[in-house]
Amino acid sequence: MQRGNLFHHAGTPAEGERFDVLLAQRNLLIERIVSSPRIAATSYVQAQDEWVLLLQGEAVLDVAGATVALAAGDYLFLPAGTPHTVCRVSDGALWLAVHLHPEATAGSTPDIPHP
Repeated sequence: MQRGNLFHHAGTPAEGERFDVLLAQRNLLIERIVSSPRIAATSYVQAQDEWVLLLQGEAVLDVAGATVALAAGDYLFLPAGTPHTVCRVSDGALWLAVHLHPEATAGSTPDIPHP
């Protein structure tokens, strides 16, 4: 059994984003992301599906060329291979991200990177 609190130690980093792994199990990775408004727009194209929920704050993303504004409570599914960039976030934006990596082939284990 693993127990925790999503809001414990959720202080905003001075700049950028902090990625905290909450659970890594087989091909599933769940992480908490805490964002500072001082972020560098970084583009991602991931091999895994990702579902994100913005728990608090606001954010603006570029998803495959479309501007997507999120407010607290909004969630977004990003299929594998979808280019996306977090362009702007409010101070202390708090995210829950669920990554579903491709299934491992027989005899191998999935490569789940830990930020």
